Amino acid sequence: MTITRILAVSAALLVSAPALAAEGEQHHPEQHDWTFAGPFGTFDRDQLQRGFQVYQEVCAACHGLDMMSFRNLGEEGGPFYDPEYPNPNDNEVVRWIAEQYVITDGPDDLGEMFERPGIPADSFPNPYPNPQAARASNGGALPPDLSLIVNARHDGANYVRSLLLGYGHEAPEGVTVRPGQYYNPYFPGGLLAMGPQLTEGRVSYTTPEGGEEVEATPEQMAEDVVAFLAWATDPHATERKRTGLIVLIYMLILCGLTWFAYRQVWSNQEH
Repeated sequence: MTITRILAVSAALLVSAPALAAEGEQHHPEQHDWTFAGPFGTFDRDQLQRGFQVYQEVCAACHGLDMMSFRNLGEEGGPFYDPEYPNPNDNEVVRWIAEQYVITDGPDDLGEMFERPGIPADSFPNPYPNPQAARASNGGALPPDLSLIVNARHDGANYVRSLLLGYGHEAPEGVTVRPGQYYNPYFPGGLLAMGPQLTEGRVSYTTPEGGEEVEATPEQMAEDVVAFLAWATDPHATERKRTGLIVLIYMLILCGLTWFAYRQVWSNQEH
């Protein structure tokens, strides 16, 4: 993880989430079996594509991915990686995705800002021009950026999944849910400004050619978008794990050779 991402994670831990204070018991996140968990875990490419679809169609209206560039989607291990395009800037799918976004750029030669279609090198644009506009559109709550959300929350992947699926519980006695608030036992304090998002029929999954059709249930959408956000938090996690395993094997072999060399050199010496 780069220094920029480390600083961003630290900052995210200090930024309060969009909620109004309330006294309520927070439930521990439900544990889930993730394909990317553990030292040998990997991301499923089809799941990352579905998760990106959920982000685009559900989350992107309020939450940004400020630390992500479009080109990251086409890097090795990413949802749209294609070995035919070793440079993700040339990836046709990535280029098409980027072009769907309007990027404010400039100033031009006349000192004016202008708008243009996105390119792979651009970062994902935030849905709001500034934090004040974001708060004004969300009842005073500031929607958190999702670039590092999985690492910025305790038990991140399980927490985000539980939060997305945690609506529908009745608020305990003594907790008042005001207009514009929603009760969710997995959220600190219990009350937050975001309502339930992953409802039946919200997303219709696009089945990749030759792929297996997957039904977009709330549980499936939650699992998929969390997997995508976990990948976005650390796009090079699989590569880093692979490198770590190779280094570990190398060190074991080196230790074995060193031990045999020691025995050979000192085998005829009196101790």
